[in-house]
Parts: sequence; structure tokens; C-alpha cells
Amino acid sequence: MTAPAEESTNPAARMGFEREQVVQEIGYDDDVDSELREGVEAATGQALVDEDYDGFADAVLLWFRDGDGDLTDALLDATGRIDDSAPVWLLTPKNGHEGSIEPSDIDDATKTAGLSTAKSIDLSSGWTTTRIWSRKGGKA
Repeated sequence: MTAPAEESTNPAARMGFEREQVVQEIGYDDDVDSELREGVEAATGQALVDEDYDGFADAVLLWFRDGDGDLTDALLDATGRIDDSAPVWLLTPKNGHEGSIEPSDIDDATKTAGLSTAKSIDLSSGWTTTRIWSRKGGKA
């Protein structure tokens, strides 16, 4: 479990990551929030695995921007290597930033993929962070 002091200094700790968890990162590019990535690695105690990882992950960080393709397909791909109860953390540029996505488009893509949006939390100055889970897995 994450210590309270770490939660106040590491925004990624608010995402519920625990030691030894495998977190797959999809959609990495130069514009991602490096501090948030480093925070996830600090919380889990290990490096993020990339899109080519062929094992099962405990969670996914999905960086997605307008123009990256079809969000529904990206969400389905992201859930392909995780348990039904494992979260996908969708990170999209905040409104007003290049590549931002309308919340209604996120809701539509999530529903079309058969997933549910749990919550959005403010962890990054430039990215909106939305927790998504499988409807079969319930709220985590």
C-alpha cells in the first residue's frame, strides 16, 4: 500500500498502483507527462512495459490524442491484455490543448467498447486522466 506522504507528493499514487504491478503503456510520444510516468514507476517499483509487451498487465496507461485513430479500437486493444477488473487509465490532452478530445466522444467510445467510465481525476497540468473498467469487472 502507498504511504500517505507519498500520495501527497506522487500524483500517480492516487491512481491506486501498488508495488510489483505490471503497467503497460500505450501511445507514448514526446508530449506525455514524464512526471506522471515516473510516478507510476515509483509507485510500482518497476519500469512501464510498452505496447509490444505480450504478457498480462495489472493496468494500462493509454495516451490518446485526437488524430491517433479510433478511440474505441484503442480501448479494445488496451483491454486485451488485462483482467476484467484491471483499470485502463485513459490520458487525453486537456481542453484547449492540441489533440484534446471531447468528453462526450470519450463516453461514446467507452460505451461502444462495452466499457464504463469510473472517474476522471486531475493529475497532470496538460492531461485529463479517466479511469475506465470493464462492465464485467465492476468498479475497482
